[in-house]
Amino acid sequence: MQSPADILKGIWTSVGGDPVALERVRLTGEEPQIPSSFRVAVAGQTTIAAAGLAAAEIWRLRSGEAQDVHVDMRHAVAECRSERYLRLDDKPPPPAWDAIAGVYRTGDGRFVRCHTNFPHHRDAVCKVLACEAEREKVQAALMRWKGEEFESAAYAAGGVVALMRSYDEWSALPQARALAELPLMSIERIGEAPPRPWPEGDRPLAGLRVLDLSRVIAGPVAGRTLAAHGADVLLVSGPELPAIPWLTIDTGRGKLTTFVELKSEAGRAQLRELLKDADIVSQGYRPRALAALGFGPEEAAKINPGIVYVTLSAYGHAGPWAERRGFDSLVQTTTGFNHAEGQAAGIDAPKELPAQILDHATGYLMALGAMMARARQADEGGSWHVRVSLAQTGRWLWNLGRLDGGLDTPDLTGEAVHAAFIESMPSGFGTLKAVRHSALLSRTPAQWSRPAMPLGSHPAQWPVRS
Repeated sequence: MQSPADILKGIWTSVGGDPVALERVRLTGEEPQIPSSFRVAVAGQTTIAAAGLAAAEIWRLRSGEAQDVHVDMRHAVAECRSERYLRLDDKPPPPAWDAIAGVYRTGDGRFVRCHTNFPHHRDAVCKVLACEAEREKVQAALMRWKGEEFESAAYAAGGVVALMRSYDEWSALPQARALAELPLMSIERIGEAPPRPWPEGDRPLAGLRVLDLSRVIAGPVAGRTLAAHGADVLLVSGPELPAIPWLTIDTGRGKLTTFVELKSEAGRAQLRELLKDADIVSQGYRPRALAALGFGPEEAAKINPGIVYVTLSAYGHAGPWAERRGFDSLVQTTTGFNHAEGQAAGIDAPKELPAQILDHATGYLMALGAMMARARQADEGGSWHVRVSLAQTGRWLWNLGRLDGGLDTPDLTGEAVHAAFIESMPSGFGTLKAVRHSALLSRTPAQWSRPAMPLGSHPAQWPVRS
């Protein structure tokens, strides 16, 4: 089984990182840290370390000064569950899931998972099932369906659901075969532009402008990570777009936040103006959604030659599911994790991983890809497109191997996390207690210099570069 250091080396060199830089990284802690048969803690530690190392390397390119990076596994896994440990005026988060979200049996003896945290997704499920949004009624309706047929019908109606598959069932699908041909992350040149010099500043990403067009966890974690290393991150949302408030607070640390109505021409003009002065665009909307509005990667590169454009998808950019919506919990269900974890626990039902690790790890990989592409831009010019997916991160996690007895590990308690890894800060919501960033850089410590604020709190403009 690969060591954490070897896993980090694999990530780092796959995106063109200099192996010599790895000598300045220290990884501490032993697995397992939380109850799982999968290497969840190592996945968090190594993706966070890779992003931290990219920030350190950019600082070296900007200042000539090398620095050390340290990531502790226990701290990393706490950060990969940061939404659990957030406290607002000492109050814990509300229930994370909608009343009818979760796992159900179908008439053919299979299991499906429904993700209904957004009202339009909940409505789609209820429309297909012709029932009210009550758990017992949803379960009764699903007994009249075969699992795979319901999965297809719900997607066609605009819902997001997943049939629980074994790893072998998933691996036999054309989508899994398409992913097997792709790297963990792709970084491709998509246009010509002169190299951009690094702006002045005392942080690795100081002066860099990041347009964050994302919701829920993975994309917002990427923006939060870039903000931790000094970038000016502007989260763009819309007043009508559904959001999950607690996640918005947790991942909003360090960011500015504005509303732009992309369905109007005036709003699209606003976004074009923001895009013209951005260095990085990070987006996690449904495949093709932004392209349909004129803001796909190629269009962005025409508006702003030299842009780095990061795309997150659920199931990858190739294969028959390339345009399928999805969330971490659904990808876990579809690709074999819930079945395998259930089997390891000795139960005949899905068992989810003890963290939304596909989301969190993918968020750190997005930040890594954004930084590595920006470094290439500074060196050789061009516009760049970075692509990552939850399912491809899942494939990487699966290939890290399994832990015998991992499910017997005591869980990490909130008390332990709050004693070791929490910082307190003001915000636009009240006093936050939240997990500190776990990548410790010796010269440019990660920090969030802006408080989390309610969505739409700032004007749709960039701050002046200092």
